[in-house]
Amino acid sequence: MDDIIIVGSGPAGISASLYIKRAGLSVKLIGKDGGSLEKADKIQNYFGLEKAMSGSELIQIGLRQAKELGVEHITEEVLDISYADEGFEVAVKNGSYKALAVLLATGAARKAPRIEGLRQFEGMGVSYCAVCDGFFYRGKEVAVLGHSEYALHEVKELLPIASKVSVLTNGMAPDAEFPENVKVYTSKIKRLFGSETLEGAEFADGEMLNFSGLFIAVGSAAAGDLARKLGANVVDNKIEVNNDMETNIPGLYAAGDCTGGIMQVSTAVAEGAKAALNAIDYVRKKKKV
Repeated sequence: MDDIIIVGSGPAGISASLYIKRAGLSVKLIGKDGGSLEKADKIQNYFGLEKAMSGSELIQIGLRQAKELGVEHITEEVLDISYADEGFEVAVKNGSYKALAVLLATGAARKAPRIEGLRQFEGMGVSYCAVCDGFFYRGKEVAVLGHSEYALHEVKELLPIASKVSVLTNGMAPDAEFPENVKVYTSKIKRLFGSETLEGAEFADGEMLNFSGLFIAVGSAAAGDLARKLGANVVDNKIEVNNDMETNIPGLYAAGDCTGGIMQVSTAVAEGAKAALNAIDYVRKKKKV
């Protein structure tokens, strides 16, 4: 078991990893990419840069710095976080890792797809967490909206509970191998329908599919999704933290764009450092070191 796992390899996560490693604790940095910074064409307003550089270049410099210190960087998509052995277990496609504390630094939350009726039925059939809400649909037909490994993970959570699970890709090509007993619908969704609660979806070609619950798992799991599954407070897809960058769950920290506020590299780096220092203190007290 590691001391701390950082989910997200953008500026907040990399910054945190430097402090944790230099403090002599074991740390894993897990993330499939550098987040939104990686897409920035030019960075000119960050301290210490003599010349403008791309976000991708800045990320690579940070990763090299972390690796030179001995930080273990795992290029994987995080699918789930759960409690385990007085700490946390972070699940990826081909396994899982355990740690006493977790720092979420995956950047800003993704936007929900623009589908008619989706907002209307949130909390009345539309859910963003199979672990949280799957129990309410036991013995019922449900669907998962998504096409990737994250959607597959939610499907696996629902299969033992629901009477039937379908996958709606909303026009995207499936990017994961779904079980044979799960039907995959690749047509674009025209709308969700129902009276007081969700009753199903109508596709662009006119086909109708009835189900009681729709679980949103588009793209990768956002920090808010992962935090919500653990019972952390999430408001408007932003993780609520205190002055120590700690959530309401002991040992669970968050930093960077996923907490809202000023979405700048400098802010993310600072919050990553602050979260790391407080996570270090938490782990040392837990280990009584």
